[in-house]
Amino acid sequence: MDIDLLVKRSRIVSRIRSFFDLLGFVEVETPVRIAAPAPETNIDCPPVATGGFLRASPELQMKKLLAAGMDRIYQIGPCFRDGEKGSRHNPEFTMIEWYRRESSYRNIMDDTKNLVAALLEEFSPEREVSFRELKVREVYLKFAGWDPWVDGDHDRFDFDMATKIEPAIKEMGGGVFLVDYPPWAASLSRLRGDVAERWELYWDGVELANCFSELNDPGEQLKRFESAREERRVLGESDYPIDTEFIASVSAMGPAAGVALGIDRLVMALLGVREISDVRVCG
Repeated sequence: MDIDLLVKRSRIVSRIRSFFDLLGFVEVETPVRIAAPAPETNIDCPPVATGGFLRASPELQMKKLLAAGMDRIYQIGPCFRDGEKGSRHNPEFTMIEWYRRESSYRNIMDDTKNLVAALLEEFSPEREVSFRELKVREVYLKFAGWDPWVDGDHDRFDFDMATKIEPAIKEMGGGVFLVDYPPWAASLSRLRGDVAERWELYWDGVELANCFSELNDPGEQLKRFESAREERRVLGESDYPIDTEFIASVSAMGPAAGVALGIDRLVMALLGVREISDVRVCG
């Protein structure tokens, strides 16, 4: 643990808050213990002895706030995932998520570029601010030799992402937006033809953020959740109940978009740190 780095982390988080406050976003708080997480393969929420789960993300609860009429919201807080421990992972981590009504993933991309540029200017001024945009289909054809739209193999997709795509992105350096995913790889995303409006941001090859144009069709959302639950059952992962309140609220969001960005990894990138334990108290 490095006290100087923890102080710098505090200043970075304060700067993030001021960035969103100046844009007219409202900071919100939603429960850390939830009854029904979004069912996603390979993401396990720790169960709570008295019932429910610790959240892996505040996403569903924040979308309910959009559906209730809130316009621009953000939240910075703890999230949890079972079985994740390493130089860039901790079972408890800090996330910022923000959402906009009447928006798409392109609007959120603009927010993200402006936020990262402002933070680099203040906390790492020697770093060049650069972003490039790559299409998922094109990078898989170029670096992995196959088309995920033709062969929807989840395990192969994830393996090649870790062993072929991310190393290639790291060689490029700076910020890389990997955009437009196959529909089966974006269960909460709005579709445009055969493309899911999703992007992920990498900085020097490390994933920082994951964004969607939000799906607002309740029937389709329920169908995707049930499909994800079945995949979890096949893999022997815990089954999660469906958040029926969220499903019922989806259409009231209207066109909206949101992103989850890892605070710990962002601080590591800004300060040139390799171990997550240097920028947070890991317990």
